[in-house]
Amino acid sequence: MAKYSVHQQPVDTLLSWIKAGEIAIPEIQRPFVWKAAKVRDLIDSLYQGYPVGYIITWRNPDVKLKNGELSAGKKVLIDGQQRITALTAAIVGQRVLNKNYKEVNIRIAFNPLEEKFEVLNKAIEKSSDWINNINPIINDEISITKAIGNYLAQNPQAEEDLVEDRIENLKRIKNKQVGIIELDHSLDIDTVTEIFIRINQKGVVLSNADFVMSKIAADEQHGGNKMRKLVDYFCRLIVDKDFNKHIIDNDAAFAAHEYYQALKWMATGHDDLYIPDYVDVLRVAFTYQFSRGKFSDLVALLSGRNFETRTYEESIAEESYRKLSQGLINFVNKTNYQRFLMLVKSTGLISRKLISSKNSLNFSYALYLKLREEGMGETEVQHYVKRWLIMSLLIGRYSGSSESMIDEDIKQINEKGIADYLEQMEKTYLGEGFWDFGLVSDLETSSVNNNAYNVYLAAQCNSNSVAFLSKSMTITNLIEQRGDIHHIFPKKYLSENGYAQRMYNQVANFVYTEQSTNIKVGKLPPAEYMGKVKEQMQNGVIDISSIDSEELLQKNLMLNDIPESIVSANHIDYKDFLKSRRAKMAKKIKAYYQSL
Repeated sequence: MAKYSVHQQPVDTLLSWIKAGEIAIPEIQRPFVWKAAKVRDLIDSLYQGYPVGYIITWRNPDVKLKNGELSAGKKVLIDGQQRITALTAAIVGQRVLNKNYKEVNIRIAFNPLEEKFEVLNKAIEKSSDWINNINPIINDEISITKAIGNYLAQNPQAEEDLVEDRIENLKRIKNKQVGIIELDHSLDIDTVTEIFIRINQKGVVLSNADFVMSKIAADEQHGGNKMRKLVDYFCRLIVDKDFNKHIIDNDAAFAAHEYYQALKWMATGHDDLYIPDYVDVLRVAFTYQFSRGKFSDLVALLSGRNFETRTYEESIAEESYRKLSQGLINFVNKTNYQRFLMLVKSTGLISRKLISSKNSLNFSYALYLKLREEGMGETEVQHYVKRWLIMSLLIGRYSGSSESMIDEDIKQINEKGIADYLEQMEKTYLGEGFWDFGLVSDLETSSVNNNAYNVYLAAQCNSNSVAFLSKSMTITNLIEQRGDIHHIFPKKYLSENGYAQRMYNQVANFVYTEQSTNIKVGKLPPAEYMGKVKEQMQNGVIDISSIDSEELLQKNLMLNDIPESIVSANHIDYKDFLKSRRAKMAKKIKAYYQSL
């Protein structure tokens, strides 16, 4: 039995399918990634009759209705969204979003004499040789006779038959054929993805989240198309507050829906810590509501898949859309969202650059929503979510095959409860060997994107530690002000003494300190600049450091986990210094974790 069919359809038919909702374009609300020149090349290829690649659709399964009949599934677009968007932009005149979420027109000009297409610019606009916009001609907004007449009036020297022939050829772009590969509904996601990769020679990986977005965009019966807008509009409002006016002015039906009431607060909200995209929103809503982690399961459930009988049932589809809807509403809920972010910040993760794993945040938010829904007290919820978040960052829980890990974790929590499963995870991954050896080893790195180092900084922010050699400036202040990380053993000093970059840039050699202190330290060895600090304290002078007493200096070194040997250290002591500081940093992280 054939698992797919291949056929040709004219561009006009393809566009009519989209207008009629026969094909759902999954990415219509997100930025158009093609450059305008690529749109021009597509139009030129159609004009010349060259192949333009295949559009791949996957027919939704026929589901069993309550009366026993089967409903015919719509086509879900799997590949070809950029080409279809390009066609609707150039031929229909639809505006597209650029990478900054601003709506722009892409106008393609045509020169009948040279049979050339170009993206419209000021020079072309002034030239009579060019038709400034092909869309009115191809889209029947202007008759072909009038188009030819207008061109000849501006170019009386042009050969009439040639102009007529070429403008008619331009008009025929709508009749040019595009290949359609329609995949059978019985194929599973893994097979569809494999077909996609083999056809798409760039080997682009098709995200299962895109399947979900395509799936819900194609659904009107259960309100999936509105859920799709809920996800897209919320993600867009986080980065573009002006988009709220667009919703109100251009999507009155959505603006009157409960989904808009749930998300409209983000039009004046502020979020520079999380910034979820559509994958993150789906991930949290699905994990929390379905206690599953694999998007392929969500696509199957939204199709009405009965995993036991291997049939498709409308009642399962209906219930799955209801649960997803509830999950999405709870995700965008202002109270939930803001309380969760406050909880994250309370751990000391005050900046996005300290959070190396988006999926650690996603899972923690899903866990937060789940525990609150189960009626657990707020204090307990915060304790478990904070610990889970930091634990998952420390062990890089979601850095590999994240879907499988998420699936396993949520199922185990569902089965055993968060208290028992967290304890099991801690015994497995956070034993004495981890704190005394594994974590110290993780800190032996020159990467500031290292999980252990970022959690160390969170621990310092959590305890409101002051910066190195500063009396009052906190590390939190410096991170929020995008302050620089500085070297305890200055890099120029170490470089001049034969240390390579990966050695002088070790994270155990990094501290946050005020810029004025860093400038005055320059390339002095630690023994020398620490000697000056002590000398200034005795003389009552504030220069390199604002610290004015021995007691404050000792406290400052302790808060920054700097061995006291720093006061007499030079480059010969550097490796021993690193070893000692890593052990201190690991000890701080352990105490911090246990305090959560």
